[in-house]
Amino acid sequence: GAQMAGVAAEAKEIGLTIERAAHGDAAAQRRLGCRYELGNGVVQDQAEALRLYTQAAEQGDAIVQHSLGRCYMTGNGTAHDEKKGARLYRKAAKQGLADAQLGLGRCFEDGAGVVQDEEEAVKLYRQAAEQGLAVAQYALGNSYADGTRGHAQNDEEAARLYRQAAKQGDEEAQFFHGNCYAQGNGCVINKEEAVTLFRQAAEQG
Repeated sequence: GAQMAGVAAEAKEIGLTIERAAHGDAAAQRRLGCRYELGNGVVQDQAEALRLYTQAAEQGDAIVQHSLGRCYMTGNGTAHDEKKGARLYRKAAKQGLADAQLGLGRCFEDGAGVVQDEEEAVKLYRQAAEQGLAVAQYALGNSYADGTRGHAQNDEEAARLYRQAAKQGDEEAQFFHGNCYAQGNGCVINKEEAVTLFRQAAEQG
């Protein structure tokens, strides 16, 4: 009985979501699109997912703009179109979505869908890193460690950024932060701390 009740409740919820999406509710369009993309409670349908995501993105839903941008970047469920992908990333990044700032930063770094611009890439990585996105903190840390992307080499700043990302469980950042302690790059040599970080990274790998 409980299982049947659960199925009935989900069917009711899907019905309501379909109704809301049809009336232009962007959050409902996003949720329903996600169901179609994954085949969760409905028959999997990438074209329908894309249609719903596009409707929500046009209404300014930043999360969907980022997801849709990634679809265009990878050609997942749609034509591969880097310019369109970068345009959607930009819209979401302007709304302050850290994942989109990172995605757009990578576009500028690689010249994907935009003219290559390392300064702009760094600016976007920094915006995402300041919001606490571990992958962006790690990318920015690498810039300071290597003296790349227009940065002067700064081991202290690299170690600080690796530390922030490592605390969030970023495996590569744990490894590089461990390296900082092992070699005394940007911090005092601390073999015990290095071993701890290497172990954390290994346990994830």
